[in-house]
Amino acid sequence: MTEQARRPLPHDFHPPVPAFTVVSDDVSPGAALKDDQVFAAGNTSPHLRWEGFPEGTRSFAVTCYDPDAPTGSGFWHWVVFDIPASVTELPSGAGTGNFVGMPAGAVQVRNDYGSFDFGGAAPPPGDGPHRYVFTVYAVDAEKLGPDAGASPAVVGFNLRFHTLGRAQLIGEYEAPAAG
Repeated sequence: MTEQARRPLPHDFHPPVPAFTVVSDDVSPGAALKDDQVFAAGNTSPHLRWEGFPEGTRSFAVTCYDPDAPTGSGFWHWVVFDIPASVTELPSGAGTGNFVGMPAGAVQVRNDYGSFDFGGAAPPPGDGPHRYVFTVYAVDAEKLGPDAGASPAVVGFNLRFHTLGRAQLIGEYEAPAAG
């Protein structure tokens, strides 16, 4: 296992909560992301579907995080919250900035690229495989609290105190060394 693979995930520091299931037509656990989920190739958020979340769930949040980014703080590729509890699936491409496929009321905050959408995988060439952690949070409130101007850290802070359950799906992507 590489040094990168041992880096913690963002929710490793949160209180334990029950797990539930998230699956995708576009991302397979531990497998390489498809070109559609790569920044330079497709930059398309993957399809996600979840089930088995705890009773009392009033909304959901979805994030995509690369703990292996060489930043000292990882890299947030996508953060969306206030997804109504009646929504248990996002279609491929829902994370675009124009909200096509995103349920009414959902809020996307600025990712670490600086845009309000899904930003695909883009590890430095030759940096080895990076993990892309897609997490669905079952939330105990219809509205998490922050607005679209919040940072991913502020959203994560609020999720720490309002998460009833969590599901994750991890894909990988590696950019070959130049030359």
